[in-house]
Amino acid sequence: MRVWMRIASVALAVGVGSTRGATAQDFGKIASDILHKSLPGDKGNLSKGDITLGLKEALNVASGLASERLSAKDGFMGDAAVRIPLPGVLGQAQKKLQPFGMAGPLDDLQMKVNRAAEAAVPTASKLVIDAVKAMTLDDAMSILRGGDTAATTFLRKRTEAGLRQSFRPYFDKSLATSGALAAIDGVVAKYGAGLVKTDAKTWLADAATTGALDGLFYYVAREEQAIRRDPAKRTSDILRKVFGG
Repeated sequence: MRVWMRIASVALAVGVGSTRGATAQDFGKIASDILHKSLPGDKGNLSKGDITLGLKEALNVASGLASERLSAKDGFMGDAAVRIPLPGVLGQAQKKLQPFGMAGPLDDLQMKVNRAAEAAVPTASKLVIDAVKAMTLDDAMSILRGGDTAATTFLRKRTEAGLRQSFRPYFDKSLATSGALAAIDGVVAKYGAGLVKTDAKTWLADAATTGALDGLFYYVAREEQAIRRDPAKRTSDILRKVFGG
């Protein structure tokens, strides 16, 4: 049975069996005891602090590994799971023209967008790691009751708006360096004339930023899942204590 289900059922029993109900301290003790029994690598009782440190460490490690993977050449472009497509009418035109070998400028633009993401993702990863520091004890207990990518899901919901605002200037610079912003106006004029209703550079940057963050969080989630499931991925004492090892 999942750990969170066991915690919830025991906590409910405590609440029903006591006129005072379970206090926060009671719940922390219940969680610690159940985790201790569920994780054979743990040699001592887990505290809320242990759980918080373990989840923060898992996210730090996951973010670092995701960044390393995606910042390599073809980290985005060579990976169908995270490759950033051209948005809207440009992507549609690209798919229609590729079978005829006529999508060269669109293919080049997509390559430039993905190269920009590969260059910028270490900055996004650092911002994610900085956001992890703000995780509280209550946050950790909420994550504990979730699934095996709960920490990533929680982090994205809590931080994406601020992360997007902080990341965007770095990504705009990366798009400019890759040549994507210089190419977009000409590509839109040729393939999307009259169909792009906003400034083309802003339109492309918005879509590309979303794609870059989608890719980063996709692999953070995958790495978190691996840490939870695979003892070989638990490379520090706190990870082994919290997740077993």
